[in-house]
Amino acid sequence: MEVTAEQLKQFDGSDPSKPIYVAVKGRIFDVTTGKSFYGPGGSYCMFAGKDASRALAKMSKNEEDISPSLDGLSEKEMGVLNDWENKFQAKYPVVGRVI
Repeated sequence: MEVTAEQLKQFDGSDPSKPIYVAVKGRIFDVTTGKSFYGPGGSYCMFAGKDASRALAKMSKNEEDISPSLDGLSEKEMGVLNDWENKFQAKYPVVGRVI
C-alpha cells in the first residue's frame, strides 16, 4: 500500500474502526496493537497518522519535530532513529510506504 502524508493522517487512532499507523523513514507500521501508546491519550499519540522519523531521532515529542525530514540530523541522532526503526520492525508489521 502506498499513501500520501495527507492520507496517512486518517490512521491517527481517532476512528476506532481504522488501524493506527506510524511511519518511520517512509515505511508505515501498523501500531494498532500498541494503541495504549499510540492511540488517543497515549504517551506517543502525537506520532499516530504521521511520519515521526525526525522526532524519534531527536527523542522529541514536540509538534515541530514530527516530520519525515532527516536534514541536519547528527550521526548520533541517525543512530537513535535506526534503533527505533529496528524496534518497530521487531514489534509491528510494515503495511506500506509514504509517497
